[in-house]
Amino acid sequence: MLLSESEDELEQLHSDLDSESSNCSLEDDYIPGRLSRGSDQEDSTDEDSSDEEWDNTPQKRRASRKRCRSVSASPASSSLKSPSKKSPHRKKIHFESTPKKGTSSPRTGKTSSTPHRKNESGKKRAERRLVTEEEDDDGDRWRNIDEDDVEPPQPRFRPERDVGPQLNRTANYTPLELFQLFFSTTVIDTLVRNTNAYGRKKYQGQKESWVPVTTADMYSFICLVLYMGIVPLKTLKEFWRGSKLFSLPFPASVMPCRRFLAISRNLHMNDPAVEAANDQKKGTLEYDRLCKIKPLYKQIVEACHTFFHPHQHISIDERMVASKARVGIKQYIKNKPTKWGFKLFVLADSVCGYTLNFFVYGGRDSVPTGKGLSYDAVMRLLNIPFLGKGYKLYVDNFYTSPTLFLDLLQRKIWACGTIRCNVAGYPRMKKNDMTKKTTRGTIRWIRQGELLFVKWLDTREVTMCSTIHKAYSNDTAKRKIKNADGQWTVKQVPIPGCIKDYNRHMGGVDLSDALIGYYNVLHKTQRWYKTLFYHFVDIATVNAFILHKEMCKLQNRPTVRQKNFREQLILSLAEIGSTPRRSAPQNFMLPASPIKVPLASPKKVAPASLSNVSSASPSVLPPGSPSTVPPAKASAAPGLGHLPSYFVEQMSNVAPRDRATAGRRACVVCKRKSPVYCSTCQKTLCFTTLRNCYSEWHRSNSICI
Repeated sequence: MLLSESEDELEQLHSDLDSESSNCSLEDDYIPGRLSRGSDQEDSTDEDSSDEEWDNTPQKRRASRKRCRSVSASPASSSLKSPSKKSPHRKKIHFESTPKKGTSSPRTGKTSSTPHRKNESGKKRAERRLVTEEEDDDGDRWRNIDEDDVEPPQPRFRPERDVGPQLNRTANYTPLELFQLFFSTTVIDTLVRNTNAYGRKKYQGQKESWVPVTTADMYSFICLVLYMGIVPLKTLKEFWRGSKLFSLPFPASVMPCRRFLAISRNLHMNDPAVEAANDQKKGTLEYDRLCKIKPLYKQIVEACHTFFHPHQHISIDERMVASKARVGIKQYIKNKPTKWGFKLFVLADSVCGYTLNFFVYGGRDSVPTGKGLSYDAVMRLLNIPFLGKGYKLYVDNFYTSPTLFLDLLQRKIWACGTIRCNVAGYPRMKKNDMTKKTTRGTIRWIRQGELLFVKWLDTREVTMCSTIHKAYSNDTAKRKIKNADGQWTVKQVPIPGCIKDYNRHMGGVDLSDALIGYYNVLHKTQRWYKTLFYHFVDIATVNAFILHKEMCKLQNRPTVRQKNFREQLILSLAEIGSTPRRSAPQNFMLPASPIKVPLASPKKVAPASLSNVSSASPSVLPPGSPSTVPPAKASAAPGLGHLPSYFVEQMSNVAPRDRATAGRRACVVCKRKSPVYCSTCQKTLCFTTLRNCYSEWHRSNSICI
């Protein structure tokens, strides 16, 4: 009998029916566009549905609806609404709608699942319902362009110093003075001291001894390095060749080829003893990969952010210094024009391209912060004293992350940049996202507190993150779009303000790279640290040129081009540099000072005796002497006059086989090499069987008749 069941079975019946009804409601909640099953409106909709709609419903969904109807139509499902219903009906419906384990349902034909499988399906349905509720939330979807966004408060720019050059703004600085801000006397002394230390160590025990480098020699060396950037040739020795194709008198007038190559081979920025001690630490955490470029590296970086204060817009990017050296710090970046070389992280002013701060990437740090290389690079570059607050920083997708931008806000620095979609903190929702058929110029955005995420469809999808901008500020951009007839037309499409500002202010480092690339002084070398030395010269020269332009703007003076600026700098360095004759203390650039030899008596002198007579002023002529004869004064030391001498006479430690050619200089007349010079005029002149430039020069200058 159905009515002879116990009360325990009746309670089990109630629990089974409740679980059946709950499962049906979960399935119907997951169907898009349907209301919950507990409402009266849903029940009436199910009862009034036509047979045609029922036939078009998929079989699986149709079976679940039939099962739910059988339960909802039973008195057990509506026991809360009508508690006066009798329990025998509930017992009977229990046997009809709940088949035993292992049997098939009379309507669906499927076997009933075990309690464990019911729990798993219930969890999946619950998770689906949570996902649906999250997508229905207005804060977790991509918004359209017509929805208004709240503009964040704009930063108040408060620099700790006046923006621009940190110099006397009423003074007129020469290119040499601006360059010496970076290559100061301290820097030059460091180079001279370390180069001499390495040269003495290298030449120890060899036949040829090391000739010490002076401060003037180092200025001449840097002068020729800059000159070779303006007049590029394939090899260094070609600058001193005397042929018709390579007739360049300037390099030989500044420094001999052998001397230049000797300084270049032994150039050192750090003490060799310190480098040897660092080499002993190789393989440990204390080993410094950049030891060879210190302390010059630190001195240049300190000078960069000392003599200039940036404007409000700044940018950070990588810079590649080309090199093929086999060293561990060499990097590869596929998206850069220079793919192989040393990677520098650079902070530059977006207005003028001034290099504010930089550091050479030498590999992973021994003590990482755990927030990534890009995060550490930005924080290290912004660690500048007297920087101030309210700056707007622009970076690319290598650096952009929500964690970085929020931490920069704590330091009162606002940021904007492109972002990668796989970065932690990027919105993952897909509701109202762009599709393949989205038109060009479409904007989607999400705001999460102080962070704004923007998508804009141009030729491809561009994704931005910003703490400065609002989603859309009625900005437009011109784009060529094909119309229905297949013709290209120019159309104004909407563009987010963050993308427009990013394109305007992100190019600070690129501008600096372009200024360096015009007259790059990079030479081929077998030592990797020399490559960075040449790049430091480039940075100093370009920063000095930018300071010149900024000072001209402040003083309303006309500016010069970078090439003219470099030419003036090269000539100034040549004047304070060493002379071609290294061993003599005299300056060969002085004008001729002829010896005055007087006559024994006031009478006419035969032309043969006037070979060593120079012109004198009329005030020193003796009375009664003819004006055609230039009188002169007798020399106190016999033998002194316009006599030829050899450079090798003032040199020591010269091998006998080299005495005929040692110390040769460019002749002032024919520009060919000669070991002879005039002891009085201090001019290099040829005196051979084929060329007698010695007599030609003296006669052309009215020194000898």
